[in-house]
Amino acid sequence: MASEGALEPAARFEVRPGDEVAGHAVAPDLSRVVYATQHVVVCLGRDGGEVWRYDLLPRSNEKYGHWPGCEFSLDGKTVWVYRPDGMANRADQDRWVVLSADSGEVIAQAELGTVGHGGEHHRHPNGVDILLDVGEGQDGVHIFRGVGDGLELLKYPWEDRCLIDLAPDGRQFMTVYHDQSDVAFHSYPSGDVILELSMEVFGHDPEEIFFQWSGGYLDADTAIVTVGGETEDEEEWHRHYRVDLRTGGVLGAFDAHSESAYDIEPLGDGTWLTSGSGSHPVRWTR
Repeated sequence: MASEGALEPAARFEVRPGDEVAGHAVAPDLSRVVYATQHVVVCLGRDGGEVWRYDLLPRSNEKYGHWPGCEFSLDGKTVWVYRPDGMANRADQDRWVVLSADSGEVIAQAELGTVGHGGEHHRHPNGVDILLDVGEGQDGVHIFRGVGDGLELLKYPWEDRCLIDLAPDGRQFMTVYHDQSDVAFHSYPSGDVILELSMEVFGHDPEEIFFQWSGGYLDADTAIVTVGGETEDEEEWHRHYRVDLRTGGVLGAFDAHSESAYDIEPLGDGTWLTSGSGSHPVRWTR
């Protein structure tokens, strides 16, 4: 394995003083950034000027437990915003909203029927679909598929699978069971299970070791699966494994040079990111 060294910033954006960022996203052409606080979504240009803002109204008086999320579409024309309105006490359920990236105007929106703490977006490489993973804490997790700017909403039937990653070719996606007892790979868009792996396959005791909500697609045919546990001295440990998605076989332990179970971001092209000794991530290649 080789390191390309710490990555240098390709663009810098300054968050407005006093804003506590709950989620952020950068336009594909790096011309703009959007970030969400508990009360507003702000879009900034490269010059630092505010392009638009979308207020999350009515303003919430709840200080904890709700973190909005945002993401640009693959073509940069729209911004998708997850509103945790239930936990924020704005409404009895959450909303998913599509905004114009140029103006911040609402293009479409849908009620989700969830009361989540936060939501994570995953852009599909077809440029049309976006997946949203909404976590309700101990009550479970829900995965939604949004299609097009008109936000045609589809919900996958599970309430107990956490979305980890989308394959770089878009043909499948990876989930981990909410109780961390198995990892599965699903065809896209149907969600049908292609491969399901239990802890025994990795040579560990399922009573003591669990799957982390971490990992993803190293490339279209190889996934990184992360397991973890505690030593007798109650020190946490983790280990990454490579899985051959063509055969379902475990290829062995994988040294990602990660500091923690979640300090790895596979990029789908055979490379991955970890944190560096400074403030910039490090890109690795096999």
